[in-house]
Amino acid sequence: MTPPRSAPWTTYPRNGPPALTAAAPPPTTSFGWTLHPGHGPGTEVLALRPGRRVLDLGCGAGRNLAHLAALGMRAVGVDASAVQLARAREHWEDVVGMELHWGDALAFLAHPTGPFDAVYSVFGAAYSTAPGQLLPAVHGALAPGGVFAMSQHPAVDGCYGCQASYVARGPDEDPAVVKRWDYPAPTWVTLLEEHGFEEVTAVLLPPPRHGARRLGTLLVRGVRGG
Repeated sequence: MTPPRSAPWTTYPRNGPPALTAAAPPPTTSFGWTLHPGHGPGTEVLALRPGRRVLDLGCGAGRNLAHLAALGMRAVGVDASAVQLARAREHWEDVVGMELHWGDALAFLAHPTGPFDAVYSVFGAAYSTAPGQLLPAVHGALAPGGVFAMSQHPAVDGCYGCQASYVARGPDEDPAVVKRWDYPAPTWVTLLEEHGFEEVTAVLLPPPRHGARRLGTLLVRGVRGG
């Protein structure tokens, strides 16, 4: 068990948005790349078959991971929040094939539990880790032909590279400051190609036509050659 580098994520779920703090378990598993439930592509992005190994970087309360396990994947998740992992274990205790680890994503990737057929991050650790560190680590953890995919908010025009985000803590504490990495889609394509990925795509998924949230989602995907 490797202690996470980003302590703010340990308390964030307890004090964050209602979707993350709800005590009741969700009724069913589901998989999505966006913050709009039921909108956009699903597991087909990962090109997995039952029995394949998949790693979620920043699995949170585990809904995506549990869905993959329920489909027959060998699903491994790592998250820096012990609170979220406890919730995942509670919510999905009956799901077979789901393995959870508390710790830092880069530290986990440095000593993976074997090659993975897919690695993904949905507004997770890939959003808050420098690409120069993350991409070679993911590439090394993937089996030849394995897929890496990540989703996050699209970059604000002109605000590229390392940016600052505020993460809620206790009611009497100032928010913590954490880093995220924002780039336009063509830059993500270049970054993945420079680190050995092939068939790279970076697309903006528009939001649903109806709803309060009007921000789309950037979905980046690449395949390890070999």
